[in-house]
Amino acid sequence: MSLELPERKPKFQRQGPFRRGIYILPSLFTVGTLVCGYYAVLSTLRGSQLLAAGIGAGLSLVSLDNAAKAIGWAVLFDGLDGRIARLTNSTSDFGREFDSLADVIAFGIAPAFLAYAWGVRSLEVVSGTQLVQHIRQIGWIVTFTFVICGAARLARFNIDTTKGLGDRRYFVGLPIPAAAGVVAALVHWAKDPVNDWTFGVGWLGVVAILSFLMVSRLRYPSFKTLDLRRRRPYVAIILIGLVVWAIWAFSEPVLLTIALTYGLSGPVARLTSRFRPHPPAPEEVHAS
Repeated sequence: MSLELPERKPKFQRQGPFRRGIYILPSLFTVGTLVCGYYAVLSTLRGSQLLAAGIGAGLSLVSLDNAAKAIGWAVLFDGLDGRIARLTNSTSDFGREFDSLADVIAFGIAPAFLAYAWGVRSLEVVSGTQLVQHIRQIGWIVTFTFVICGAARLARFNIDTTKGLGDRRYFVGLPIPAAAGVVAALVHWAKDPVNDWTFGVGWLGVVAILSFLMVSRLRYPSFKTLDLRRRRPYVAIILIGLVVWAIWAFSEPVLLTIALTYGLSGPVARLTSRFRPHPPAPEEVHAS
């Protein structure tokens, strides 16, 4: 008489619900990015309406600052969803496309709205001169260019990721979350909207430069090769804690410094590479 052992279910069947939950987790952070972008647009519209009506100047500043903060939170959520997807090995085509659509809203449309309302729309309120009207028209073009360049940057990134092209250590072109972070950090630091046409022109120049950097071939560090599961010295934990505390206590200068440092790292690296000595080319060996 043979002894029959109870049939065991395959291991992957028992892990089915767990794996489905893992795939949902990165998408939840993407939804957080989307919510922050939508909130930033609503806060920008509210601040612009209050500023145009000439009532509640303090409330308009709070609304515009809240929009900048929402974009900052969106940058955090966007970084977490990709990091969690890689740590849990739960990347998918759906997650990549969903993330790109959320990025267009949170880091393309939302900062473009904010840049126009804070740096261009307020000029019309202060003075209704013909020059300001021309700056307003230019502002439509520049801020829309920001959206187009951001969408093109995301499309190029998706193609390179699908084909496995490029170096994982670097991004080609300024990432759209970083460009949106510069806009949000400047608004959060300055608070008061632009009320002089010279500063308005300079602000549009900043937005135009960010648009160019997104579609440029400059390289920016991606930090994708940073393994968080490896052991780190305790000093690293202390430094991370100090950075978090500095952002919490002095968010305006600290976030502006971080955003500008990363945004300028690409051009600075390109300039310094021209002055670094390059290794000599190998000599050709001629057959005798």
